[in-house]
Amino acid sequence: MINGLNFLSTLLTQKVNSASAGGRCVTCLSSQARHGLCADCREDLPVNRWHCHACALPLPFAIPGMLCGECQALPPAFSRAVIPWRYQFPVDGMIARYKYHGQRKFVRPLLNDFTQHIEQAVLPENRPEVIIPVPMHWRRRWARGFNQSADIAESVGAALGIPVATGLAQRTRRVQAQRGLNRAGRLANLQGVFEVCGTVPERVAIVDDVVTTGATVRVLARCLIQAGARDVQVWALARTPR
Repeated sequence: MINGLNFLSTLLTQKVNSASAGGRCVTCLSSQARHGLCADCREDLPVNRWHCHACALPLPFAIPGMLCGECQALPPAFSRAVIPWRYQFPVDGMIARYKYHGQRKFVRPLLNDFTQHIEQAVLPENRPEVIIPVPMHWRRRWARGFNQSADIAESVGAALGIPVATGLAQRTRRVQAQRGLNRAGRLANLQGVFEVCGTVPERVAIVDDVVTTGATVRVLARCLIQAGARDVQVWALARTPR
């Protein structure tokens, strides 16, 4: 079972690295792992089972086609969001270690299961012609060393045979970090921040690591629709409950 992520010291991290080829679980260090997680830890992942049909916001219950209050009042430009997990323990810690500390071994188990989820949730005839990772300003990318959204997009694109257009959408300016802002603040923070730099096909998918309020993907989807896309989907690893 999952024993937590914070206890992983440098010694244990080295142990995971040395044993990764042998199927060591990244969360509890069990040797009985498949694609980085043992069966018990995979069972403990917070599945986003009940959610808004449009934005995948976790809900206490749901029926087919059910929309959250925000999507009823302000329908997003994207047609649907495919997000398999809630941003809760242990997924939050796994993504944080990858995103802020560059420890990719913690996200590899999620990427494998994420690809399988996309294959099951999105029928072949509804799959996008191109995947677009949420762009990161070059200064932030330089500071972090990589764009996690592009990493995820490349992994999913390679597995599904869908091209990734990393430069099709760009950030025109650096904005205040979205963490800590409410939804209105996030929307205001993102006004005019994205620019489409080429021809957009009819069907596209935006890929991100975590959708919080949905402000970023809402703004980017609207830009892609204005640039000629007819169907925009959002694919992400996790969705933050409100």
